[in-house]
Amino acid sequence: MCAGCCCPRKRDRVSPQGVTYKDIPHFVNGAGNYIFCRYWEPKASPRALVMIIHGAGEHSGRYLGIASMLTNHSLFVFSHDHVGHGQSDGKRMHVSDFRVFVRDCLQHFDMIVSRYPNLKVFILAHALGGSMAIYVANERQSYISGVIFIAPMVLLNPESVTPAKMFCAKVMYHLVPNLALGYMDPRWLSRSLKEVKNFENDPLNYHGPYRVKFTVEVLQAVAKLEKVLPSITWPMLILHGDADKLCDIRGSFLLYKKASSTDKTLKIFSKCFHQLHREVPRVQGELFALIGKWIDERLPSVEQ
Repeated sequence: MCAGCCCPRKRDRVSPQGVTYKDIPHFVNGAGNYIFCRYWEPKASPRALVMIIHGAGEHSGRYLGIASMLTNHSLFVFSHDHVGHGQSDGKRMHVSDFRVFVRDCLQHFDMIVSRYPNLKVFILAHALGGSMAIYVANERQSYISGVIFIAPMVLLNPESVTPAKMFCAKVMYHLVPNLALGYMDPRWLSRSLKEVKNFENDPLNYHGPYRVKFTVEVLQAVAKLEKVLPSITWPMLILHGDADKLCDIRGSFLLYKKASSTDKTLKIFSKCFHQLHREVPRVQGELFALIGKWIDERLPSVEQ
């Protein structure tokens, strides 16, 4: 049996870091890729499940801080590195179709829910993970007790994604799919220099250029989101920094406005950058307390 999953082992395969997958938690996705998983278990019996969906170019290990806070609330937390990310199989930052990310999330979601069928499920998602989370939660509406978004990618910037530019991008998609478009500046992630250095020095993060094919897949998936928003009925907490240069904050306002949910909260953090969970300590503390309280309020009280 594969470590951390219930799928048969086809053969021993090693991760991009040279670790044999049979020795680490993983599952095998629909295309035969080995997907690395992380699990954080609370000391007490879990009150609910939380699935963390990470953003582009990073990996699930960067959510240790949030996961530790959640386990202190007696929540079972699970996550995985998307294909082409972190310790998972696949060409770095390459995906044949955005739907692959959603498909893998659904597979992992169903795996864990089948083990804990009586527990409520929450999703916590960041940036591009927020786009994935909307699709995942809408396909599992009956299981979802709430979704927490941190700087979700919901809206395309109209100044940078004009019809003409989209047309050119689609042409390039077919002609030069591996053409490099540019790099993400780590200084946009957080006002904490320590956190910026942490990102730069983490070998599991992607530090290369964003390429045409990946970018177009993302743009096309995000462009379709607005039509999905009115079908959202689950509770949600949306958190965004108003100095975010990577995910347009107007997308969070749109998500809040268009969703049909009756239980929805939007919280804007003044002068904060993209990764609120890795912002300066004061912001991290406020964010963690808010998330923990929000989930607690949607679960039965803990008996003293």
